[in-house]
Amino acid sequence: MASLSFITAVSNALTVRAAVPDGLQRPLDRGRWWTSIVKEPFTGAWQRNISESRESIVRFGAIYSAVTLISCDIAKLRVKLVERDADRIWSEVEVPAFSPVLRKPNKWQNRVKFYQQWVISKLLHGNTYVLKERDMRGVVVAMYILDPTRVKPLVAPNGDVYYECKKDNLSGLEDEVVILPASEIIHDVHAPLFHPLVGLSPIMACGLAATHGLTIQENSQRFFRNNSQPGGILVAPGPIDEAVALRIKEAWEANMTGENYARVAVMGDGMKYEKMTVSASDAQLMDQLKWDEKNVCTAFHVPPYMIGVGEAPKYDNIQALQQQYYMQCLQELIECIEICLDEGLGLTEHQGHTYGTEFDLDDLLRMDSATAIKVATDGLKGVFTTNEARRRFDLKKVKGGDEVYRQEQDHALSALAARDASDDPFGKKLAPAATPAASDAGANDNSAPADVAAAKQVAHWKLKSLLAV
Repeated sequence: MASLSFITAVSNALTVRAAVPDGLQRPLDRGRWWTSIVKEPFTGAWQRNISESRESIVRFGAIYSAVTLISCDIAKLRVKLVERDADRIWSEVEVPAFSPVLRKPNKWQNRVKFYQQWVISKLLHGNTYVLKERDMRGVVVAMYILDPTRVKPLVAPNGDVYYECKKDNLSGLEDEVVILPASEIIHDVHAPLFHPLVGLSPIMACGLAATHGLTIQENSQRFFRNNSQPGGILVAPGPIDEAVALRIKEAWEANMTGENYARVAVMGDGMKYEKMTVSASDAQLMDQLKWDEKNVCTAFHVPPYMIGVGEAPKYDNIQALQQQYYMQCLQELIECIEICLDEGLGLTEHQGHTYGTEFDLDDLLRMDSATAIKVATDGLKGVFTTNEARRRFDLKKVKGGDEVYRQEQDHALSALAARDASDDPFGKKLAPAATPAASDAGANDNSAPADVAAAKQVAHWKLKSLLAV
């Protein structure tokens, strides 16, 4: 790919043996035990020869629902490019070097699918690796999410981090193995319990519950496939040899199971049929399934009712429920993506400008109409301008709507302090009335302005005393 000339140049330089640092090691690489633990579906599975893959575990409804819910809720949020001004206020801006890649990360994925895949990779595999494509200026113009099973972090003896990436034609990696420096990979790690470069998936904590739930579902499927009849045994009154027992078993299965269920059975020699396993109701399979589903919700920090497990809370405060879901489940994932984008795109490396990325949470923490109107109305009292409040409802600007208004009886604390420090803060002492002679004299000299100023001062303190009352 011609557009990956910068990446190809770096790759070619690093694939030369002399350019690759000696002694590169995978984090926690102590033989093959670490690989086995990372790939096992749940803790202890490899000792028990249980080899459920992630693909099979995702078939469990609770895990599929939790992963898709979280990833879709984050992906639907619009990513904003913001800049911090001298007053430390972040405002949305448009910068040709960064805005296009945030709107369209690569040529074959839109913004929603890109961030959805980002979160899914992190939740299912514990790690998200994003390859950066640069132009000749070194500016990132595209981002590609790599298959996490085909990427390995490597650590040099001096502590530098590299990534071993296998061939990926969709992302432009045409060599069988490419070693890239950390500057060309955005690595988002989930729950690094054992090493800062090795993230662990929530499936590690709930894989056993998912496997148990799948086993219950498979047993239930076999149960109902056999016309809801459990297996049983044929009991003979006396001993029979193995050949006869095998012949009777085969004849029974051929003539009395599956589509032949409910046909008339004829048994001689005192033989009788007895059920061997308990019914589904006796095993309380639904209660066990609910336990498995709640275990998955615990691992993913998802409120159970949001994926159909249990009942929703009785109160109808939608904003409070969404806030709880955001704080305990989504906030850490969202802020990690923002930080990874800030550092990966080089938004913090510009003199005179401080850029950053920010997810627009209004699409997530959406209030009901009554609450939204109340918040906007209360905010007009000195917080929002009229046009800012109208923007929350997708309404156009109006003339004179860019000013912040307060009611007239409100006073600054400095003005109240100056009033209280005066000799007559409430204007109880009135100035003596001017005598006619003084008035006449004032008509012929320059004392009139002073009398007018004194009268205005008295009127001012009277007005303040009335407002104070």
